[in-house]
Amino acid sequence: MVYKLSTPNKLQDIKWIKPGQVTWEWWHNAYVYGVDFKSGYNQDTYKYYIDFASKFGIPYIIMDEGWAKTTLNPFEPNPTINLQELIAYGKQKNVKIVLWFTWLAVENNFNIFETLEKWGIAGVKIDFMDRSDQWMVNYYTRVAKEAAKHHILVDFHGAFKPAGLEVAYPNVLSYEGVVGMEQNIGGGLATPNNNLFLPFLRNAVGPMDYTPGAMRSAHKQDYKPSWVNTMSIGTRAHQLAMYIVFESGFQMLADNPFNYLREPETTSFITSVPVTWDETRVLDASVGEYIVTAKRKDEKWFIGAMGNDQKHDLKIETNFLKANTSYQITLIKDGINADFQAMDFKRVVKPVKAGETIDINMVKDGGFVAVIESLK
Repeated sequence: MVYKLSTPNKLQDIKWIKPGQVTWEWWHNAYVYGVDFKSGYNQDTYKYYIDFASKFGIPYIIMDEGWAKTTLNPFEPNPTINLQELIAYGKQKNVKIVLWFTWLAVENNFNIFETLEKWGIAGVKIDFMDRSDQWMVNYYTRVAKEAAKHHILVDFHGAFKPAGLEVAYPNVLSYEGVVGMEQNIGGGLATPNNNLFLPFLRNAVGPMDYTPGAMRSAHKQDYKPSWVNTMSIGTRAHQLAMYIVFESGFQMLADNPFNYLREPETTSFITSVPVTWDETRVLDASVGEYIVTAKRKDEKWFIGAMGNDQKHDLKIETNFLKANTSYQITLIKDGINADFQAMDFKRVVKPVKAGETIDINMVKDGGFVAVIESLK
């Protein structure tokens, strides 16, 4: 309904708009480890993020609060970094940079978009609007329009829920406006029980910057707030399913690159998931309890299932597949001990055909993901 009632696309040229995955340093405060340099918001650390993104084909990195000398001057980088060198380094590695700003810094320096285009910056993450009065709603439109003029992508953080602006200005790739995983740095508010309302309510009206990708998974009773080793609530499979169930044109990998590098099975799956789709089908769902979503990109089908704090045993039919075609399914499901060790998962690869039934068994706070591709 939001899409149908929105102002149609106002941009004639949209070929430059490239949604994609993006690394994010702020969720773990840039505390990388397993490296030979002192981590932080500095040159070596950002090169490390670029190297990680390049290794897995991630097109963007975000440089969040900490890249600039102050939050008021959007033109002056922190002296711990050489921004032009990082932009050039990223270009060599086929990785572009997104910069974070407060909304006020942008408002007071509205020519920033022209400068960013000259620098070679791909996008902006604009933060702390935290209101939805008429002036601020108009501010969103002014930003989207001016950013598009200079080929800049936009992610609105500290935002109200979407109302269709991304249809008129498709360079707007995402909005926060959600109790996302950032709320688990110090609060533990992003729980599976809350997550299971998001596809039906918040994400239904537009893209949602939930910032998934936690590699330290815990059940609620084991969760502890930390900004060094930040945790999510829910199983590893629950976390992976967000990349399929949740929609965002900027889909984050929020965790520490080292944590991804030491688990290639998980990371390879995450980075194989598209952020835009050709077809979406909800195979089974109950608001606040569970959801099973199948999404197609070209000839591949991805399935994501998430559950609340109760166990769920579901069966789904693969009647969305083509008959008389042989497929292979690669799935990651809750491991046999995931009911108490949330990081336990099992990866299975096996043949599947149209019409077969897939069993989805999720422990409390659980999940399930799969990719189905034809055997040629």
